[in-house]
Amino acid sequence: MKYMKHKIALLADVHGNTSALKAVIEDSVKESVTDYWFLGDLIMPGPGANDLFEIVDSIKVATYVKGNWEDSFLDVLNKEIDFDNATDIYVSRLVQYQCENLDENYINLIKNLPLHLTKQVNNLSISISHNLQNKNYGGDLWPTNHQKNFDQLFEHDYDIAIYAHTHHQLLRYSSNDQLIINPGTIGQPFCRWDKLRSDLRAQYAILEIDETGIAEVRFKKISYDVEKELKNAISNKLPYIDLYREMLETGKTHTHDMELLQKLNNRFNYKDEIINFFEKNYWGVEEIK
Repeated sequence: MKYMKHKIALLADVHGNTSALKAVIEDSVKESVTDYWFLGDLIMPGPGANDLFEIVDSIKVATYVKGNWEDSFLDVLNKEIDFDNATDIYVSRLVQYQCENLDENYINLIKNLPLHLTKQVNNLSISISHNLQNKNYGGDLWPTNHQKNFDQLFEHDYDIAIYAHTHHQLLRYSSNDQLIINPGTIGQPFCRWDKLRSDLRAQYAILEIDETGIAEVRFKKISYDVEKELKNAISNKLPYIDLYREMLETGKTHTHDMELLQKLNNRFNYKDEIINFFEKNYWGVEEIK
């Protein structure tokens, strides 16, 4: 049997950052990539909406699994939120922004995304998920966790497991020497170590598989115009713009900073906005007033 050569771009965690995604795609074209796999978290908290899905369509992404932010989007649509929780209001207001900008066909696409996919490339079986195959959230696969956590990716006999979610590029092995790859994050890099924290370039990885096997795994970091991305967010009236600015400039996020989010929610009346939006567009929510 003759096998084709595949040069696969592994993309993940764009988080609404259109400028970073465009820069990565431009680089991937120069690299003569043949396939694109997306590992989830395309939207939020950045301003990207239809434009992100149009980019994904243009490069003919063959694989797209659901990230935890896609699930958060769906939770809000299903009104599975606590209106007294500052983080839930934060996410809900970002979902409102998306609903005001996203075409319905892209909303339906999100609703139908799988948690996990298996791909056969030449003679290799590859698991693709945002985090664990049955759980796209949580800290199970943080890079410094125990080996047993990573072995969970191989309850079936995959040759390679690819995941995202932690926003850290990673290559390691299972206890049985199966390969594990994390391509990092396109739109939201961060690092806990001081001297590495200032590198906020967009991250992705290239997996090359030829007739013999894994020919190359290469991690890349791509510069992009941060100022342009910020201007795009401002011009599109992105909620929580100061938090997005801080994230772009420092990598720091405040998704679970209840005290800060509560202050912003109160200042901008975001809870009332969410209630009014639900009443007007989706559901009657008088009971939460």
